[in-house]
Amino acid sequence: MKKLSLIPLAAALMTGPALAEELEIGVSFFNLDERFIIGLRESLEQAAEAQGMDVNVEDARNDIGRQLSQVQNFIASGVDGIIVNPVHSDSTSAMSRAAAEAGIPLVYVNRQPVDIDSLPDNQAFVGSDERESGTLQTQEVCRQLDGEGKLLVMMGTLGDNAAQVRTQDIHDVIATPECSGLEIVEQQDADFQRIEGNNLMTNWLTSGLEFDAVIANNDEMAIGAIQALKNVGYDMDEVIVAGIDATSDALAAMQAGELDITVFQNGPAQGEGAVDTLHRLIEGEDVDNVVWVPFELVTPDNLDEYVGRN
Repeated sequence: MKKLSLIPLAAALMTGPALAEELEIGVSFFNLDERFIIGLRESLEQAAEAQGMDVNVEDARNDIGRQLSQVQNFIASGVDGIIVNPVHSDSTSAMSRAAAEAGIPLVYVNRQPVDIDSLPDNQAFVGSDERESGTLQTQEVCRQLDGEGKLLVMMGTLGDNAAQVRTQDIHDVIATPECSGLEIVEQQDADFQRIEGNNLMTNWLTSGLEFDAVIANNDEMAIGAIQALKNVGYDMDEVIVAGIDATSDALAAMQAGELDITVFQNGPAQGEGAVDTLHRLIEGEDVDNVVWVPFELVTPDNLDEYVGRN
């Protein structure tokens, strides 16, 4: 499978010819209440407007059946192309098949489709390699703990590809010789949600678990953990809290000295890349099936470089 850096795509958005007027695309997001997805939507809509596309946005509200219906409705209305931010990785096969049978280009963004290795020629995925995210995150936790400490791990939605890979990244890092002194004392899911992260952290605190760091699959759960720690008067200098996404809320928490580590997932580049890839597919151009957007580690030392980017 061919893979491609996003840099040429971003350049194409600025220098390539604009699409003809009246092109219509349908876009379905898994949950428009999620902080990172709000930013992704904004960048995607701005890029689509620059390309002369009329965008119909739908919110699947974390419902697989609703999202499939939205895609089927897009197809029935005769859109020129479709972008999907999947509710669940395993739910993508039916959408891929429906779009392929209708001959309508389809681009998945941010969340990797389960059928990524067998996407039709007029379909693609634009997102980040989750093997980088949890690896960068946990390696930095290891560095800050000098290779020894007890970890609490907050997983995202059970069965979700990002949650699975980010969690496996944590286990892979602590299996390395330099980080073998790290120990996971508890690992539970909190559905990528701030409230769930708060509740889970509260339960852990109530049970009297001893820990040195909290590693969350995303920033929302990390922020929830921080809120729970602060509610009981926990000294934030005594614990390392790590998330992923580098959302605006997460960077604000880092500025406040509460969040220690996050990983920048470039939402604007993903949104722009998805639009540009769909543009090329609609125009009948050859594109790579997978377009990777690199993750980048964020700590208080380089925080200023990332404020305002997501």
